[in-house]
Amino acid sequence: MNVMDIRATSALLYLDGVHVSFDGFHAINNLSLTLAPGEMRAIIGPNGAGKTTMMDIITGKTKPDEGEVLFDGVTDLTRLDETSIAELGIGRKFQKPTVFESHTVEDNLLLALNVDHSVKGTLFWRKSRNETERIERVLDTIRLTSARRRLAGNLSHGQKQWLEIGMLLAQDPKLLLVDEPVAGMTDVETQQTAELLKQINQDKTVMVVEHDMAFVRELGVKVTCLHEGSVLAEGTIDQVSSNERVIEVYLGR
Repeated sequence: MNVMDIRATSALLYLDGVHVSFDGFHAINNLSLTLAPGEMRAIIGPNGAGKTTMMDIITGKTKPDEGEVLFDGVTDLTRLDETSIAELGIGRKFQKPTVFESHTVEDNLLLALNVDHSVKGTLFWRKSRNETERIERVLDTIRLTSARRRLAGNLSHGQKQWLEIGMLLAQDPKLLLVDEPVAGMTDVETQQTAELLKQINQDKTVMVVEHDMAFVRELGVKVTCLHEGSVLAEGTIDQVSSNERVIEVYLGR
């Protein structure tokens, strides 16, 4: 077994030499990135750096032109569709929360948990004890236990973001991809979101794409800066934010 194989098998997520072009534009250009099991990683970089495209590749929405994308050391994600990838245990939260506004917080979590996604099927479906316990745990994690009977449409922007993270957690993924979770949040909500993600990271691997550098610092995790579709710098927030190229292409603006 060569070194490449060993490195690939120990990583939960392994991207190597990934390229994607759209009409001649290199959105992802020789991107290599490794995420260890149980790690939380922050991804930063200017608009157009390839952050969203990278998440699209991991979730099967976009197929790379070349390169390896492995999950859990063995599964080639480039051969699977979005549904199969979700079923493997990769959950993605988009920037704009999409909750069922006219349903309660608890029913939103049930809708996420239940395989029969018709509202009728969900609301008449009897929860098993295991599922009831999971919903309780998720409500506790996302700090919405006291709001469980409130309509999702009446939550604050920050609470809607937490509910959507909870809807992902209800599905018990191994890897969570979270896109700009604190955009539009108050300072207090931002702080609480950092705590929430740290708590989730105790038993899940998490990748967070974010522009808010104070929030990234609060997470206290390894940071990867993307630029023009590849990794420009990687390390602690202090190492990355003092990197001259990072300052030039991203922080200096």
